[in-house]
Amino acid sequence: MAATIIGAGITIEGEISSDDEVIVGGVVRGKLSVGGSVTVESGAVVEADVDAASVSVGGSVTGNVTAAERVDLLSGGKLIGDVKAARLTIADGAVFKGNVDMEV
Repeated sequence: MAATIIGAGITIEGEISSDDEVIVGGVVRGKLSVGGSVTVESGAVVEADVDAASVSVGGSVTGNVTAAERVDLLSGGKLIGDVKAARLTIADGAVFKGNVDMEV
């Protein structure tokens, strides 16, 4: 499987669907539905609901996140929204505001 990369300087508005991994380095607004993992790199902005197998947040996510496996909020990452996942890790230096549902 090849990763889909949304590079820095790219803004996408609308609904994104992929069966593979998606790496966000730019801006995504709308909805992100991914069969694989989603990585939000440092400096990236996601203003969307995210549904994926796993989600790693190093940038900023505003929206509800649903992950079949896990959500990792990395140092410097910011997540504002509700999380529904089997596992959630929050690193020192990360910001989280929302509710967590771990019944998946």
